[in-house]
Amino acid sequence: MPETGAEHGRGAGEDWVAHLEREQRRYADGEARLAHAADADARQRQLTRLGNAAGGAGLALLMQGQPDEAAAWFRRAAARYRESFADAPPDSWGRPIGAIKALVLAGDRSGAEDAGRWALDAGAAEATSPVGRYAAALALLVLGDDTRARLHAEAIRIRDDFPHEVGDALAFVAAGDLLGYTDAIESVLASFEARDEYLEDLPVADTVLVLQALARERGLDVPLRSPVLPPA
Repeated sequence: MPETGAEHGRGAGEDWVAHLEREQRRYADGEARLAHAADADARQRQLTRLGNAAGGAGLALLMQGQPDEAAAWFRRAAARYRESFADAPPDSWGRPIGAIKALVLAGDRSGAEDAGRWALDAGAAEATSPVGRYAAALALLVLGDDTRARLHAEAIRIRDDFPHEVGDALAFVAAGDLLGYTDAIESVLASFEARDEYLEDLPVADTVLVLQALARERGLDVPLRSPVLPPA
């Protein structure tokens, strides 16, 4: 299978130790602030920031080749996203998405399945927004319901308000289509390599990592190399 090997852009030469220390400081500061949250809304926003910081620490550790240490932070991120959801505004599907992705990145299959059931119980499959249907597609893929996952992926891949390459990749994973998935995942990776801004200012293609994990479970093996991916 083809490999991408872009050497431009951010990722190469990053100080991942410094990134990790920054995310750990953010997490510790967030925990201190959480204790003084004035109301439920302030609490859910702070919990989301904690989830972001914990996820960032996990990504920094992955980029240093430390998956076991990263897994602990990803599980922490998932727990914080889930805690935040009860008091979040309607259609805050980024929280279940974040939890599912974090647990897939942690290699926690049972945890990802539990998060997938939670997302569906919360109504992701009935959502009309593209991010809600993205949550449903991810949830159904981790639960192995590829037929229903494909329906949601096909719906969002043709929308103007959702990254079509991500929708394509989801649909091809659900269909078990290696050729289609290869083109789609390379496009997703290219979109990350071309970015100037990343969540938590961490140049890591986390969506690519999640899609690759789901694809490998279905026998779709596409080797990828990039400055925004962990070392092979």
